[in-house]
Amino acid sequence: MDNRSFRKKLLSLVLPITFQQLMVTVVSASDALMVGVIGQDMLSAVSLASQITFVYNLFTAALTIGTSMFAAQYWGKGDKDAVERILGIVLRTSAAVSVVFFAGTAFFPGMLMRIFTPDPALIGYGSEYLRIVSVTYLMCGVSQIYLCIMKNSDLAAKSMVIGSTAALLNIALNAVLIYGLFGAPRMEAAGAAAATAVSRAVELVWVLAELRKKERIQIRMKYILHPDPVLRRDFWHYTFPVLGNELVWGGGFTMYSVIMGHLGTDAVAANSIANIVKNIIASLAMGIGNGGAIIVGNELGAGRLEQARLYGGRLCRISILSGICSGIFLLLIRPLVLAATDLSPEAAEYLKWMLVMCSYYMVGKYVNGTTIAGIFCAGGDSRFGFLCDTVTLWCFTVPAGFLAAFVLHLPVLAVYFIINLDEIVKLPAVYRRYKKYAWLKDLTVEPRQEQG
Repeated sequence: MDNRSFRKKLLSLVLPITFQQLMVTVVSASDALMVGVIGQDMLSAVSLASQITFVYNLFTAALTIGTSMFAAQYWGKGDKDAVERILGIVLRTSAAVSVVFFAGTAFFPGMLMRIFTPDPALIGYGSEYLRIVSVTYLMCGVSQIYLCIMKNSDLAAKSMVIGSTAALLNIALNAVLIYGLFGAPRMEAAGAAAATAVSRAVELVWVLAELRKKERIQIRMKYILHPDPVLRRDFWHYTFPVLGNELVWGGGFTMYSVIMGHLGTDAVAANSIANIVKNIIASLAMGIGNGGAIIVGNELGAGRLEQARLYGGRLCRISILSGICSGIFLLLIRPLVLAATDLSPEAAEYLKWMLVMCSYYMVGKYVNGTTIAGIFCAGGDSRFGFLCDTVTLWCFTVPAGFLAAFVLHLPVLAVYFIINLDEIVKLPAVYRRYKKYAWLKDLTVEPRQEQG
């Protein structure tokens, strides 16, 4: 592809993936913000309870990255059967993970909430939210994996329509069930959880309807019960480091919530809003990383390594420019965010400066999201991200954050500054790794005979 064709292909992937990610982020934000109108404590409780879903999403993210790693290359090679075999391997694992999270949130929500806060009111609101939302994990274990397969098999736009429709339904139901509109019962925090459950059910039903179409990638029970041993070995060889990376990265961010959660409800509320804004603006970073990974993976699977290297360079330049523009945009909308939130004066002052710190974070987020989670994983170079995040988070920002908050007793904003340095600290190592081109690798093998 020439530059024009590359941009057209990239936009056809980035735009739907970004919009779908944006809708997911907005749904998460609407849960917290809509209940936040009722009270700051409820906002903080739902925000902290959502950390359980955040941890679940780490497992889902690892599985979808591993799925994309192989599905993009085999789709580029034209091996549809291998894509269905990969789907069977992933669904087998996602089902097990989903059952564990369902059981934990359904039967032990109070114990989970105590990890994040000692406040009895926050524990009560959060436990109510978790009990209802628990069923969504069982549904997401199927729907999210299949939507990932659709993105990698030239159906990114259709995947966006399904995911975004479910997200918009979630937002609408949030308003109805949280506030008791149109004769519905006023459920407050429980209403946010119920809206999520209903929208996820609709999403799953739509995915199952797509499976009835003959031209679609199919879920085949024989590949779930009897996974291909060669593909299973290759899949886990490259996906285990991704899972380790997601858990290390997500565990670090969960520790950030633990740190902020013990600095008072004002700090929790301001941090919750700052994270919502940061995640919304970072949706484009996810789109560039995921879309770029599919393009690079298609080229690698087709054996066009030099073309993949060229596209990787273009993606890096796009990520730098996008990160700078996103940081500037965040600063420009800061007054609007402050005007739209109903926080205590102290929490509002925290939020004002937290958003400034989030602006420089964007450059690192875009570059690292495009390279580590996108380009590198497209070619199976998944171990670097695991090692990079382990060192950055667990040898630097998490210990420094705990030291600043609980030993030195530094001000809230100083603690927040420290725990937002991780993406910037990574940049020199990421650049060096990119220039080694260890990610230029074809992961595919020759088609296998049908298993008996």
